[in-house]
Amino acid sequence: MFWTGELIAKTAPVRRRTVAFPERSPQLDRAMAAYVGLAVGDALGATVEFLTPNEIRQQIGVHGNLTGGGWLRLKAGQVTDDTTMALALGESIIAAGSVDARAAAEAFDAWMRAKPVDIGNTVRRNLITFRQTGQPEAAASEHDAGNGAAMRVLPVALKCYGQPEKTTKIAIRAQAHVTHHNALSDAACDTLVLMVQDFLAGRDAIEVERQRAGQLVAELPVFAYDKKRRDNPSGFVVETMQAVLQSFFATDNFEDCLIDVVNRGGDADTTGAIAGMLAGARYGYQAIPRRWLATLDQAIRLRCEQQAAALLAPVET
Repeated sequence: MFWTGELIAKTAPVRRRTVAFPERSPQLDRAMAAYVGLAVGDALGATVEFLTPNEIRQQIGVHGNLTGGGWLRLKAGQVTDDTTMALALGESIIAAGSVDARAAAEAFDAWMRAKPVDIGNTVRRNLITFRQTGQPEAAASEHDAGNGAAMRVLPVALKCYGQPEKTTKIAIRAQAHVTHHNALSDAACDTLVLMVQDFLAGRDAIEVERQRAGQLVAELPVFAYDKKRRDNPSGFVVETMQAVLQSFFATDNFEDCLIDVVNRGGDADTTGAIAGMLAGARYGYQAIPRRWLATLDQAIRLRCEQQAAALLAPVET
């Protein structure tokens, strides 16, 4: 393990209950859990977005329920741009039959025109440029190393499951470069997609950490996450990844992972969404706490489940 920090104190113990679902393949179960997990983490983290860990402790104690509120004044279970951009991307992939940059750009532009509850500055700026130029790929920029491409990348992981890694990375960049044409963003997106696909295939977490997170840090040491606990992570994709990887590999269940990461504050809707995506793929649907599933916006939950099923590519045997 790269990091073995202590898990943040939990809320009052809640007896975990599981939900019975129709029988489905392990890959589809994990794919649906990854998508719904993304939405759950988004809704959980949005309440404490931009707060520091000390502010969370003072105002809430330990945040562990989908209560809404926060600076966006959301309803309980409501999601933000992390989930709705992923769904917009997924719809474009399903309609086009592949990951297509122009289709993604048009989908994101339509999403922005619909006045989402929140939108990142880099996303807004580069989508306005797309409107003006018609070019779906933003210019490369060292200033675009935010987490906006990483937070929405799940549909690519599902569509490209079972495809060669080279093909998958081309697809990752097709969607990412619409708004975030940056090497650090690309590396984070690559790592997340390959980790999700590894867990869909049933690979062990220790092996995945060694190969995927280890390779990321070896190639780009700025991502190292074993030195210091990353609290109050910003929208900088390096800090996002450090917080997520620390929480994800230091815990052994879905609930603990998400409670740990969102109570670090900062850009908590995005760290929550990404951690939820990974934890869902790792642990499966029944690992998601029932109280979170019940509170999550049910229309969003259904869309996530349906997209996961539509996107998951069959593996050649």
